[in-house]
Amino acid sequence: MASLKQLFSQSVVYGLSTVIPRLLNYLLVPIHTRVFSNPESYGIITELYAYIAFLLVLLTFGLETGFFRFASKQSDSDRVYSTIFYFIFLTSVVASTLFFILSGSISTLLGPEFNPRYIQILGFVVATDAFMSIPFAKLRLDNRPLAFSLVKILGVSVNVGLNLLIYFCLRRGLFVDYVNEQNLLLLIFAANLIQNLTVTFVVLLLTNIPPISIDSTLLRTILRYSLPLLIAGLAGTTNEAMDRIFIRYLLPADHNALYDLGIYSSNVKLAVLMLLFIQMYRFAAEPFFFNLNESKNGISSLFPKTQKYFIVFCSMIFLGITFNIPILKYIVGVEYRQSLYIVPLLLIANILYGTYFNLSFWYKLSDKTIYGIKYTAIGAFITIISNIILIPMIGIYGAAISRIICYASMNFLSYRDGKRANFVGIEMDNIFKYALLFAIIVIVGFSLLPVSQWLSVVICDVLILIFAYLFIRYERIELPFFGSIVKK
Repeated sequence: MASLKQLFSQSVVYGLSTVIPRLLNYLLVPIHTRVFSNPESYGIITELYAYIAFLLVLLTFGLETGFFRFASKQSDSDRVYSTIFYFIFLTSVVASTLFFILSGSISTLLGPEFNPRYIQILGFVVATDAFMSIPFAKLRLDNRPLAFSLVKILGVSVNVGLNLLIYFCLRRGLFVDYVNEQNLLLLIFAANLIQNLTVTFVVLLLTNIPPISIDSTLLRTILRYSLPLLIAGLAGTTNEAMDRIFIRYLLPADHNALYDLGIYSSNVKLAVLMLLFIQMYRFAAEPFFFNLNESKNGISSLFPKTQKYFIVFCSMIFLGITFNIPILKYIVGVEYRQSLYIVPLLLIANILYGTYFNLSFWYKLSDKTIYGIKYTAIGAFITIISNIILIPMIGIYGAAISRIICYASMNFLSYRDGKRANFVGIEMDNIFKYALLFAIIVIVGFSLLPVSQWLSVVICDVLILIFAYLFIRYERIELPFFGSIVKK
């Protein structure tokens, strides 16, 4: 159980890099949803960052996972790092230059609401994001979770601080003659760029700039491994971000698409707490399982327990967010509090996303990354078809349901093939007890909602604490510090 202890304790440390920045980023939600009284402006931000999600996957080439794989296999990990580092640097420079040159054409294609300067600034943002992915991966491989976390926190603090400064100036009436909606969007995008430049400088100080060396033979080998992950990543981003683009173009003509997109995006923020846990687990799990696989320490016997713990934690988070929506809604501005009960649907989709990440280890560790393309391509196809059918029928709820259908399908496929490979599974001890507790809380919570929202909040929160206590007791978990230690 020492390995499981290491995974979950490192998950907590990596959680600093996810939970604290995301909590800080939560400050941007009340700021933006109050600064932009018209959700249409928030819709512009949402759409542009949806495109950035695709571009970031494209510009990293799947090399983050490739770096973990080959740096753990090669005796000369510095050569692997230098090769990937300079390849990503060159491609990022080329990409940012192209965005700057083509910004006018891109903004014309998107529509009159999109200023070319938005494209220029965000082109540099996505290029620096892609470049930083490899130094950050090195921090993770070197087991430096605290340094990784602190740099992430620093970057978000810079961004949030600049946004707070903008908000403060507007509230005090400073520069109001010069700040219209377009200029305000420019300032927000510029704050993101300053964040990235600051983080780039600091992370390079911590990891050191490697000597210029690109091993072309090694690079081709790594790209052959990583390019299927790139294709899978693009398909996966289709599943994650395409709904925001579809909402813009598939809503009926009598809807203000950017307005509805702003509403949808603000409510998605309320489901972000689930992604916090998934991301902190992911940062620890990738290097953990790759290193464990190389040492041949019985990964197939450890995985079912981690999967069970993961699902139970996600279930408790789902309950906590769903039945505290009457409180969490005050995070966003009044104009953005529509369609709040889309949040449970998004939470279910996020849980399925997390379980699929776990199930994907079977093909990553066996170098069968072609399966990643298969699953995510099928998922992307399902996403596209279901969005095309459902969004015109039921609006933004259709986008949320499409996510569920997509990730459920991908889970089924990966579980089926991983089971055949004798890798995946879930430990069944006490699982039916947890399922019964979950069902009781859901039934009680939704039964009390028509009576009193606040009574539902209080009763459900108490029941969730009981759930957590029973889980700790059944699994014989000690909590002497923030990490979880499982007794033998």
